[in-house]
Amino acid sequence: MMKKGLILCLSFLALSLSAQNNIQWRGTDRTGIYHETGLLKTWPEAGPALMWSYNGLGEGHSSVAVDSDKLYVTGLTDGKGYIYVFDTKGKLLNKKEYGPEWAESYNGSRGTVTINEGKIYLITGMAEIYCIDQQNLNVLWKKNFMKDFNGANIQWGVCETPLIIGEKVIATPGGKENNVVALNKNTGATIWSCAGEGDSSAYCSPLYIAGQKIPQIVTMTANHIIGINAATGEKLWSYPNKNRHDVHANTPVYSDGMILCTSGYGKGSTMLRLINDGRGVEQVWFNGELDNRIGAMVKVGDYAYGSGDANRFWFCVDWKTGEIKWKQRGLAMGNTIANEGMLYCYTDRGEMVLAKATPEKFDIVSKFPITLGTEQHWAHPIIYKGVLYVRHGDTLMAYQIK
Repeated sequence: MMKKGLILCLSFLALSLSAQNNIQWRGTDRTGIYHETGLLKTWPEAGPALMWSYNGLGEGHSSVAVDSDKLYVTGLTDGKGYIYVFDTKGKLLNKKEYGPEWAESYNGSRGTVTINEGKIYLITGMAEIYCIDQQNLNVLWKKNFMKDFNGANIQWGVCETPLIIGEKVIATPGGKENNVVALNKNTGATIWSCAGEGDSSAYCSPLYIAGQKIPQIVTMTANHIIGINAATGEKLWSYPNKNRHDVHANTPVYSDGMILCTSGYGKGSTMLRLINDGRGVEQVWFNGELDNRIGAMVKVGDYAYGSGDANRFWFCVDWKTGEIKWKQRGLAMGNTIANEGMLYCYTDRGEMVLAKATPEKFDIVSKFPITLGTEQHWAHPIIYKGVLYVRHGDTLMAYQIK
């Protein structure tokens, strides 16, 4: 029994270490919560030390992904998308073109890559999904949402990070037939297709919820929040969710049977509860003031934190009731990640802010300006091994925060 327990313990430790070494869209589990220890609780007045920076990524808003101490990010140059690979000291290890990328409005690469078992998965603004060899960056297979699934591109170009579940890669072509699909991650063959509600895609990267009787995928399409059986592709439930521009760019936030979905453009935030073993949902609360558009929210303890869109304030909301605990103006809107009870807020005016996650007030302890880079401050930052990585358009920066 002792030997068996030791093996189980070591297996769990190995899985934990593997997860910590693989950072994808908003961390290891799409929550925006990182799990580092010993990070600085305040920063120097001029900001934490800039370890290195790289200029030359091209245009884009995709975040950094990490796998085994290598950094992966994408960018647009002369109409073509490129994937870049760096080591943690800032050395460019590899760069390769993968295909056409979005250059029509707010130009640049969009969705963050997902890395899994030696392969890189990428969805472009041109509505194509790629599987790329991690070692040599050669394309292994690709699918086009329009040609292969009768989908359609959307106003500002598809923006989605692929979701890997076992042997499946999940993507959202949109449309009436193949609204959400599961493809074999090794071959690109269709495993299942779900018609959903027939909406277009809505810039949303889906979430996987394993802790239910029926493990499911939750995502937002143009007019609905939907839940899909991860094994079969059966639509389990849907809930109406519409705004002026069909933009629902934030991955839902899940905890203990409850799903928080938030959008801008006049919508707000809806909290749903899974019922009937995950086959249905009911609304717990709705708050139209919490209109986070692209910056996402984080749940820390019993509260969620984020920023508004038209309602230009940062806020804290009670997870269970929807009651706003505080709202604070004075900073531009932005995106939010968290680690050990601290919020890392990156505004679209280029301020990086460190604040305590507390329901009492917006307790800012440090901030500094991001002065390098180009165009919009939209890419979500990440934390990896004591370093804060910030992508601002053409530039990638690494700040020592431990």
